[in-house]
Amino acid sequence: MSADDFEDLLAEGAAAPVEGWDFGWADGRATEERPPWGYARLMAARMADAGAALDIDTGGGEVLAGIPAPPPLLVATEAWPPNVAVARRTLAGLGASVVRVAERPPLPFRDASFDLVVSRHPVRTWWDEIARVLRPGGSYLSQQIGAGTVRELSEAILGPLPPPADRHTGPAVAAAEAAGLRVVDLRTATLRTVFHDIAVVVWFLRKVIWTVPGFTVEAYRPELRRLHDRIRAEGPFVAHARRFLIEARRP
Repeated sequence: MSADDFEDLLAEGAAAPVEGWDFGWADGRATEERPPWGYARLMAARMADAGAALDIDTGGGEVLAGIPAPPPLLVATEAWPPNVAVARRTLAGLGASVVRVAERPPLPFRDASFDLVVSRHPVRTWWDEIARVLRPGGSYLSQQIGAGTVRELSEAILGPLPPPADRHTGPAVAAAEAAGLRVVDLRTATLRTVFHDIAVVVWFLRKVIWTVPGFTVEAYRPELRRLHDRIRAEGPFVAHARRFLIEARRP
């Protein structure tokens, strides 16, 4: 591309598909460190021992599809309609049922239906519902977005922001315990995240919609231009993703 390839990169990022929860389009354009605990490996181990399992907010089913030994009953839920069709295709080989749900509870399942519930990056954790659908002795395993994740990117577009009010570990533990669950594992990680051009920034902001709520290219064109010029002058833009792993059991 030319030295001033801003418009071409904007168009490329705006046209890239954002369905599902696969980040393969960003390969070579952005990188993010992985949490040290290996969520996919932990989840696969729990799934191998489960009789009935539920994956909440499965996205396009990409993470769940990697388990080598699915339980006899495997269900996934998703609220965003474009992802439901993707997840059904992705998970067909596992024999999983994909259920479209509302963004708010209740979950369409009977009490004590599952001995394992998992969720990677849930939009929101409805602890009372998780406790309700878990069988006694059952577990909830989740990797969650931490407070202030990629805040540097949010502020590059929106300007200075107040301290993050949610997604802290303390309230998550308190909410789990208030729902009658016992937290048995809690870990945190800060992960270096690097964006190499403005196209991948645009794609990321379209996909991870809570980073800049209501984001569109046209609404934030001046801010995108400034960030593009900054990347060209200083090199890749660095932010930090925050994650925490939480595991809770129903007594």
